[in-house]
Amino acid sequence: MWRNSEARYGLVAMSLHWLVAVLAIALFGLGLWMVELTYYDAWYRTAPWIHKSLGVLVFIGLLTRLLWRTLDPPPPPEATLNRFEHLASRLVHALLYLLLFGITISGYLISTADGKPVEVFGLFSVPATLTGLPGQADRAGDLHLVLAISLMVFASIHALAALKHHFIDRDRTLLRMFGRTRG
Repeated sequence: MWRNSEARYGLVAMSLHWLVAVLAIALFGLGLWMVELTYYDAWYRTAPWIHKSLGVLVFIGLLTRLLWRTLDPPPPPEATLNRFEHLASRLVHALLYLLLFGITISGYLISTADGKPVEVFGLFSVPATLTGLPGQADRAGDLHLVLAISLMVFASIHALAALKHHFIDRDRTLLRMFGRTRG
């Protein structure tokens, strides 16, 4: 139940997958909304604090996912996948991880450009270790936005592929990420 099997993902892998997915989508929406806030908006200081805190949690979640994936490998791909689908799946998954790490690292560089640590919900802080680079906040901010938009595009492709497998191919690809082995 907790661990992956040959037929499905375990509870830990599923929880980490859906937690990162939901947080990434929420952070994208929050990020787009908060950059439009003005100094006089009630959420002007709170929204970025929430965004940064959740961003750090996503980074921790990603590290945990990769560690768990090493300790508990995922089930093998469905036998119905052709060679192209298998390769595309591997490439998109790798790209999603790279984009997520790139987004969290660029967010860290934005947040710490002024030399201040990132406070995470008042529980702990992440120290500013790389600061004072020329145009650090602006360059990291531009990269952060491009990576976030790219993530949403590739996450959408990922979701559409899962739906294609479920509704058109009628295989177990999507069901396995819900911990089920059959429909």
